Amino acid sequence: MLQRNNHSQGDNRALKRRRRALPCSKTRPSSDPAMTEAATHRVFNQVPDLAHYNLFATDPALRGALERLGGGWHAGTLGQFGARLGEPEVQQWAADANRHTPELHTHSRTGERIDAVDFHPSWHALLALLRSQQLQALPFAQPRAGAWVARTAGYFLQAQVESGSLCPPTMTFASIPVLRKETALFAELEPRLYATEHDARDLPWRSKSAIMIGMGMTEKQGGSDVRANTTVARAVRGEGRGAEYALTGHKWFFSAPMCDAHLVVARMGAEDGPLSCFFVPRFRDDGSKNAVLIQRLKDKLGNRSNSSSEVEFRDATGILIGEEGRGIPTIIEMATSTRLDCVIGSAAILRAAFVQALHHARHRSAFGRLLADQPLMRNVLADLALESEAATLLMMELGHAFEHADDDPLAASWKRVVTPAAKFWVCKRTLEATGEAMEVWGGNGYVEEGPMARLYREAPVNSIWEGSGNIMCLDVLRAIQRNPDDAARLLQDLSRRAGGHPAVRAELASLQALLRQPPELLEASARRFAQGLVLTAQAALMLAHADTENAELFVASRLGRQHGRVFGTLDADADVLKRVFSRGFEG
Repeated sequence: MLQRNNHSQGDNRALKRRRRALPCSKTRPSSDPAMTEAATHRVFNQVPDLAHYNLFATDPALRGALERLGGGWHAGTLGQFGARLGEPEVQQWAADANRHTPELHTHSRTGERIDAVDFHPSWHALLALLRSQQLQALPFAQPRAGAWVARTAGYFLQAQVESGSLCPPTMTFASIPVLRKETALFAELEPRLYATEHDARDLPWRSKSAIMIGMGMTEKQGGSDVRANTTVARAVRGEGRGAEYALTGHKWFFSAPMCDAHLVVARMGAEDGPLSCFFVPRFRDDGSKNAVLIQRLKDKLGNRSNSSSEVEFRDATGILIGEEGRGIPTIIEMATSTRLDCVIGSAAILRAAFVQALHHARHRSAFGRLLADQPLMRNVLADLALESEAATLLMMELGHAFEHADDDPLAASWKRVVTPAAKFWVCKRTLEATGEAMEVWGGNGYVEEGPMARLYREAPVNSIWEGSGNIMCLDVLRAIQRNPDDAARLLQDLSRRAGGHPAVRAELASLQALLRQPPELLEASARRFAQGLVLTAQAALMLAHADTENAELFVASRLGRQHGRVFGTLDADADVLKRVFSRGFEG
């Protein structure tokens, strides 16, 4: 072995002498094995990062819906926002915020309880960008026609870039209608809730220029069944609305713990007392930290940039919001708004996955042709484009319904019935679509360096958050049972929008037949009804507002032959399919 090593060293010295004797030439072939290896490592047929593009300008379905539904006045702002979101710097923020996850510090160096969570600067940059668009409050801060669809479009754009940073603004947004009913408290909260800057300082909320509100509903034993909650609130000062209480108990999912205050559900006086809602600030009025003790941060599959936590209340100070025993109606009001954001967020992930898949297919070659020029790949891309377009039209229609629900019975029916159905279906389809888009990328999509793995990990959260699939479908039935006119009003509206299309007419008849079933059979069919309702709504919207070719392909695949369940099974020639996916991304 020693001789072999000496021989190798002699060869190396001779090789170095030969290198020195060679003339300098960049074109002359080299006999150096290392140089030969470097020359064979040419990087080609790799796809450049998708950057320097405008998320708003390249989305014709979004632009058209914004204008049609009264939000055209916001198009210029959204155009600037879409350009900013497409810049490499913002894309890097998204990657960094998920790579460098939040860190919990329960105590200071000297032993004081601080319950602080540290975030990467990219997290705060994303929140600052989101708040610069007032996406946590836009329809309330700027109450004008089209404000809801303007906010829906803006939220949709940012959600394509990063999902975890959406959680605190969504909860803040949902809390505003509840907090506005507390006149004295809201007078102080309002400028801080509506602020267009992000204030990351960990201070009492009155000492800050901008604040965020979180939620504390879920407990270990109950999950979505909030009626199983056991956290108890005991009166400290005063009684009833606006009085101070001390809360003792726990929350299994508490998002996000660094919000400046949380709306918390607890029982009045005892574990069997009525459920009520409380405003629980992070700091007490005297500046001391409130007794909300963070036990740990959740180690989640996705949404990793956001800090979901478990907490304990040990006589934490809370202010009663609303009337005693009205905690469940308060939750329902807030949950309806957050469910809309789940629809928007999933539609955004679906859109991002399609755009990334299309970008990849336009740059990557296999078997002698670009992927985008191959007939079967065109089918997959066209199908993803249709799914994204239909989801976009539906979320914008829901945003419009939220704006008009108080004075328009049809809009109220859309809000009550279609919102949970859309949350069920769009979130489910996003799971499938992100997997399909990752497959377009192949092995490159499966590694964490690119965007596809993160999109795939983000996809399940909206199906679970604020009520899983079964809860959504049962809520659809409960909404119809509470307001029997809603079903008839909705089905008639969908028939009108579809212009009497035979496939839509047949599906509407099927939905009416399902509603005539006995209660137990109807409950067992709740998923089938919700799926059929959403597909019919999407088909009607596509027929009314999409390109005719796109609309007919969507209806034929989703309602006609029902083979749209697996992406890439459309019945059309390659040229038609290319036109379909090309319409989905104008850039």
